[in-house]
This record gives sequence, structure tokens and C-alpha cells, in this order.
Amino acid sequence: MPHLPTILLPLVIDGDEVGCDVRLRTLLSALALLLLCGGLPGLTPTAAAEPRDVTVVTHDLTPFVMRHAENLSGFTVDIWDEIAKRQDWNTNYLDVPSVSGQLQAVATDQADVAAGAISITADRERKFDFSQPILNAGLQIIVPARSNAPSAPGLKNFLDLLFSKSMLVWLFAGAVISIVPAHILWFIERRHTDSMVSSSYFPGIFQAFGWGLSALAAANDDAPRHWFTRCMAILWAFVSIIFVAFYTATLTATLTVQKFDSQISGPADLFGKQVATVAGTTSAAYLQNMGVHVTTTNTIEDSFALLRDKQYDAVVFDAPVLQYYVSHDGDGVAQIAGPRFQAADYGFAFRIGSNLRKPVDETLLSMREDGTYDEIKQKWFGSDEAGAASPG
Repeated sequence: MPHLPTILLPLVIDGDEVGCDVRLRTLLSALALLLLCGGLPGLTPTAAAEPRDVTVVTHDLTPFVMRHAENLSGFTVDIWDEIAKRQDWNTNYLDVPSVSGQLQAVATDQADVAAGAISITADRERKFDFSQPILNAGLQIIVPARSNAPSAPGLKNFLDLLFSKSMLVWLFAGAVISIVPAHILWFIERRHTDSMVSSSYFPGIFQAFGWGLSALAAANDDAPRHWFTRCMAILWAFVSIIFVAFYTATLTATLTVQKFDSQISGPADLFGKQVATVAGTTSAAYLQNMGVHVTTTNTIEDSFALLRDKQYDAVVFDAPVLQYYVSHDGDGVAQIAGPRFQAADYGFAFRIGSNLRKPVDETLLSMREDGTYDEIKQKWFGSDEAGAASPG
């Protein structure tokens, strides 16, 4: 009889070879079935994942979420739709008017995830779970578009100059230095019968004073009669030329400095300017913490309207939104002023402990690895946005 494993020897010792063969075949069959099921798990049927309904809360913000009738499009919408497709999720979109409304909907279980241009901040991180960043962003400034050609001064520029502090100071200085020659002129000229001034102090001194101011403005038609006052008039003419030249140069320099000071190239230049942004956003909080007086609006479109129609000096908001506006609807209306600041990242917001966050992060990583993310990003921001989207 063939050699059998030790574990089967008791079956032979019983002496019943027929029964032993039956039991042996049964045991070997059971072992083979067990090895087949346990050693080849790929052959065993697995339960298919059930589709899941996910409620995503958004609010319209070009170019991240844009509503056309019942259809949504935009950078964030495309990112989420690709995630939902790979995870076999059914998406139900819920629309609210603001980012704060989105976060409130997630916090109160009205939605599973908030999607749009939601900045990941330390304060929000304490209250929500966030996905990996879907876009590196930050804040930026736009100002009204200016032509490169010299602009003609208007009435407002003239009035600003006329009632400026510099103008008043120099007029006062001209009046002061005219007092001395006015008294000399009156004192000498009053004795002549054909004098240009009255012999009485009043109104003679006012006539002499007017002569001095007229000389400063190079508009003096009358000449003194006495030889001494004529010599003084010649000297006063030279003083007038120097005074007017110095006065003109000073005013020109002042206006040049004011022109440069009025330009905005960063957050430090916003003080004293008319600035608009959206209420309840990171840009509003940043400006208020700086102490910049800011007008807040309900939507970014309202801020754009203030810049366009009310001639506000600047709008501060998320850089990708402003750049998209300048290159599309705001072309020729607004321009970017200065680099990005207050770098921030956008992400999807979940409730604390949400079981959606991990599969979303895994899918985002796979989209970056296979190039899908870059394709979506280039679709909405162009090839140059890759460099501009890095924190600046």
C-alpha cells in the first residue's frame, strides 16, 4: 500500500480499507475545495459597491461655479464631477448665496460637502475637515484700467489744484513778501502830484499792495514815478521771476508725487482709497485686520460694478477670480495691480469625521497622477495659470 501522510494512518489502522478509501477521497476533496476558495480569492465573487447619493452645496462664483439654467459648469464643478464619476456617486447640487451659507449647510447636515472657492483657513479647519487643496490661490487687487497715453486734466484736477494746501501756502507767501515793497512804494510815491497811489494810507496802501502782487503775476501795466521806486520795481521784477519759477516747480513736483502716491501696487497703498470686496470672505477679514476702510458687497459682481460705475479705486478678492474677470468681462475695464499676497489654498469642506474625505483625497491624487487634473485646470485658467497659481 502506498505511503500515506501520518495524519491519515489512523484510517488504515482501522483495517477497513474500503471505508478508508471513501473517507480519504472525501477528505481530499474537502481539502482541495478549501485550498481553492482560500488560496485563490480572486475567483470568489465580491459584492459590487452600491452607488451613493452625495449632496454638494455651491454658490455661483466665476470661474469656479457658474449656473446656466439648470446646468452647472466651472473649474470646481468639473473637478467634483470627475471625482463622483470615479467613485460612482450621484451628485445633488444645492445652491446658496455665499461661502458662509455653504459652510452653514455642511454644519447643519443639509449638505455632505461644500464646493467652490473655499479657502482653507486655521479657523475653518477647527470646525470642518478639508480635502487636499484643489487650487493654490491668494488675494490680489484690481484697479480701473488706465490708458498708456497721457490723459487730459479735467475740471476736478483744476479744482483740486486751486484749493490745494500747496496753492494756499504759496499765495500767502506772495502776499507776505509783497507787504514791504508795497509800503516803500506808497511812502515815496504818495508825494508826487502824478502819483500812481493815493496820498492817504487807505486806499493808497491797497493800491501799492496790488501793484506788488501784479508784478509777481507779470501783469503790472503802471510804473512808479520816482527814480528810487523805479529801481525798486526793476529789482522786484527779478524777484517776481524767481518767485514764480520756484512756485511753479514746487507745484509741479507736488502734483507728480501725488500722482505716484495715487497708484496702487499692494495692500499698503489701499489706505485712504475707496476699496470694495465681498462681505464674509477672507479678503474682507484681511482688510479689516489691516485697518483699511472697505465697502463690502453681497457678491463679487457688485464689487465689480462699484469699480466700473462708481469709480472706486480698487477691488480686493481671490486672485483667480480677479484674473478671470480681467481677461474676460473686465477686459479694458480693470487691470491687475501688484502681485498676489496672503497665500491660501482652496479645498472641499466636510463635516468633522466625514467618511467622504478619504476617497475624495485618493481620487484627487489619482487625477493628478494621470493628468486629468492638469487638463481641467488648463481648460479654465490656461497654460500660464500654472505658474501664477502658486502662492506668491
